[in-house]
Amino acid sequence: MAQIRRMDCKVEVKSSADRFFDAFNTKAHLMPKMSTRLISDVKLLQGDWNSLGSVRMWYYASQGKSVACKEVRENVDEKNRTIVYSILEGEISNYYKTWKSTLNVTPNGEGSLAKWTIEYEKQNDHVREPLNYCDFYAIWSKDVDAYLLNAK
Repeated sequence: MAQIRRMDCKVEVKSSADRFFDAFNTKAHLMPKMSTRLISDVKLLQGDWNSLGSVRMWYYASQGKSVACKEVRENVDEKNRTIVYSILEGEISNYYKTWKSTLNVTPNGEGSLAKWTIEYEKQNDHVREPLNYCDFYAIWSKDVDAYLLNAK
């Protein structure tokens, strides 16, 4: 029987919650510039960059290799600074039947807390838990934060 699993990855950043959220919400096209060590390219395949249902193809580094995935932007709650993405196809699909990432950004002292929640279903019992993606989200968050802090 299929089992949806859930993993939370929390990252403290120095940028304000609004500014950090805005980078992921409205500036996906700039991610290759914001996170040069992870994101090599992102292409818009359907819709526009910021609309619900838009589809994007991401090219990124994972575990030392270049991979790609196609994602759809499912939901955005600007008031609560939350974005939900689902993976349609790509490297992740080789290991997981379903994959949904949710980013929620909350104020935290002078900075903010970025919480990435991954909901996934493994292809089989031999597939490992996606701990490497928590590391990926942490590095990506820190890269975007550094870019935002330097862009003041």
